[in-house]
Amino acid sequence: MELKYLRTFKTIIDEGSFQNAAERLNFSQSTVTFQIQQLEQSLSVKLFERIGRKMAVTQAGKEILPHIDAILDEVASIERYGKDVRDLGGELTVSMPETLLTYKSQMALKRFREEVPRVRLSLQMHNCFVIRDQILSGAVDCGFHYDVGGYNNSIHREKIAEYEIALVCSPELCERDFITKHRRKDVSLITAERDNVYYIMCSRYLSERDIVLNGVLELGSVEAIKRSVASNIGIAALPRFTVEDELAKGELHEIETKMRDRRISVLCAFHKNKWMSPAMERFILLMKDTL
Repeated sequence: MELKYLRTFKTIIDEGSFQNAAERLNFSQSTVTFQIQQLEQSLSVKLFERIGRKMAVTQAGKEILPHIDAILDEVASIERYGKDVRDLGGELTVSMPETLLTYKSQMALKRFREEVPRVRLSLQMHNCFVIRDQILSGAVDCGFHYDVGGYNNSIHREKIAEYEIALVCSPELCERDFITKHRRKDVSLITAERDNVYYIMCSRYLSERDIVLNGVLELGSVEAIKRSVASNIGIAALPRFTVEDELAKGELHEIETKMRDRRISVLCAFHKNKWMSPAMERFILLMKDTL
């Protein structure tokens, strides 16, 4: 059994036909047909059958595909072994929310640029629900985001960090009782958008305790939110790491709550059909070390 026959079989599956596979591999269609015949003979199974005017993969072909994928992945790993990471090229598309991109990933990005300067890194900044949809559709190579659920078995996801949410206010805010139930408060809740996970967690807590605020202000960035909170325009729920400096300097104060679950998990996620390129593998490792 030759490795090139396995690659030809995988290309036919990916491209959908013998003809398309031949064009991608720069082979004649007769060469593709010959290689599949040789592979079938080596495996003693029929991999394709003619249905009407088209060749369709057999059940045996479907069952053997994961094993062929595993073999090709291992061969790719062996071929990469010992290769200087600085020689890596290509493009990598990554998506993450503003808080992780701005406050947590900078060291990973710096190291990635230094270690693999030839890789074209495309960074996208979205909320976690958009990132989840991008990963499900294969629109990005990988994403790092807070766990909002909604994945199926086609997605590889791994928890790589966990952070705490803090409800913060201006030192000038006088009424800071956000524990007593059934209260009405003349203060607004500030958020970047209503579908981020920490806004949802805070809103759920306030609803459970029947604490009603004076509306919601949606601002464009975390920095704008922090400045507005410091100016006593409203309060905000944010990952604690985004407000640590302001809390330490006394520019913001933390509001005591009885939130039972104030921790959020960070996931690294990518579609299982995505090839784990050396550049993607390196970026994920750097993010794990940084986060």
